[in-house]
Amino acid sequence: MTAFQPRETLTEQVARHLEDRITFGQFRSGERLYESTLAKDMNVSNGSVREALLVLEKRHLIRSVPRKGAFVTPLDEHFVRSLYDTLELYLTHTGRKLARQWQPADMERLEALYEQMRDCFNRNDLPAFLALGIEYTQASLAYADNYFIVTAIDDLWPSARRCAFVAFQRGGLQVLEDNLAHMRESIDAIRDRDDDRLAGILHRFALQQCQQVLDAIAASSRSA
Repeated sequence: MTAFQPRETLTEQVARHLEDRITFGQFRSGERLYESTLAKDMNVSNGSVREALLVLEKRHLIRSVPRKGAFVTPLDEHFVRSLYDTLELYLTHTGRKLARQWQPADMERLEALYEQMRDCFNRNDLPAFLALGIEYTQASLAYADNYFIVTAIDDLWPSARRCAFVAFQRGGLQVLEDNLAHMRESIDAIRDRDDDRLAGILHRFALQQCQQVLDAIAASSRSA
């Protein structure tokens, strides 16, 4: 039985638990989620699950269909391409600002996160690697200075994390190596204050990651 901690609201704890189950494939793409079953499994009220599902809908992990219920958002080509197009747009905008305005403390943090992610790669610790990827993205948003962009990326990142796991299931450590290579290139471009080079790196990486996810989805469909 899941034991929840008081440091977060119960709704957020339930949402985080369900988010992890969706991210790591314990709930399938398009699967219906039954409120009462989830409440019983987690030993919480139906109301807590209902509120958590609203949080996950905002994060694009589930879709509520009137009179039918809540379903895990399907990972189809349109969704995946839309996700990476949008992430590239936002991250390029904020990355350009970071490249132009960074301070020494910013570079120290980015380098430290890169080293931690490389250590996770060497230990094959995927959950920690993905969590650090979120922290790295948040660090790169230091100069966004835009409420809507920061909020939008916060809501999109759970889907990016889910897609990264789908790609990893098929591509294995090569996917993590690609992430690390992208980070190294990005940090070097930021250090050089070369925002055009950074934009090109982000564009290539978004295309690469998008294709890795689509290939993984296609392979899963064929095997099914």
